[in-house]
Amino acid sequence: MSNHAAASLAHQHQFDDAEQQYEASTLGMWVFIVNEVMFFGAMICAYVVYRVVHPGVFEHASQQLNITLGLVNTTILITSSLTMALAVHGAQQGKRGQMLGYLLLTMVLGAAFLGIKGFEYAHKYSEGLVPGLNFTYTGPHADESQLFFSLYFALTGFHALHMVIGLGILGALFAVGARGMFSRDYHTPVEISGLYWHFVDIVWIFLFPLLYLLGLH
Repeated sequence: MSNHAAASLAHQHQFDDAEQQYEASTLGMWVFIVNEVMFFGAMICAYVVYRVVHPGVFEHASQQLNITLGLVNTTILITSSLTMALAVHGAQQGKRGQMLGYLLLTMVLGAAFLGIKGFEYAHKYSEGLVPGLNFTYTGPHADESQLFFSLYFALTGFHALHMVIGLGILGALFAVGARGMFSRDYHTPVEISGLYWHFVDIVWIFLFPLLYLLGLH
């Protein structure tokens, strides 16, 4: 895309100037993030309530999770936040190569996270730890333990869904960015997408200790 075409995106007709466009886009993303905080917050509140009611059951059920894989995924996501921040910095500086490279690396890390999470899900299924008719957990308080695993799959499943959406967004940014759509004057989509990615990473930072470290002694 020519510099003229890229520059034309710096200020859409419905905004008075580029600064107003940037502020509106950023505000919209923050409103979305607040909604997502309430969404995950409601599920985490349910987790806390049931954990208070069944503390021993939740601790024992938590021990069935693989802390090593959880720690690896935590490291992967923290690293992806760094690469996303570097992609945003590249976009702000008008360095297309840096932006595309770090966007690609962020996508690779996100895909690695989902691959590990898929492996964990498959392992839990083979162990009969997926709530439902095939739940064959033989530990103490098996019925109550389904609450923990139901919340585990709900929380991590919705988080994984947000990761998939994030990968789709980054893929679109990469494709558009490769055509020269972004410049020093227009890189708002990269910045607000970075906010989304960091939010998804922060959600996992809360989920990891709540789910994986609960049964650690």
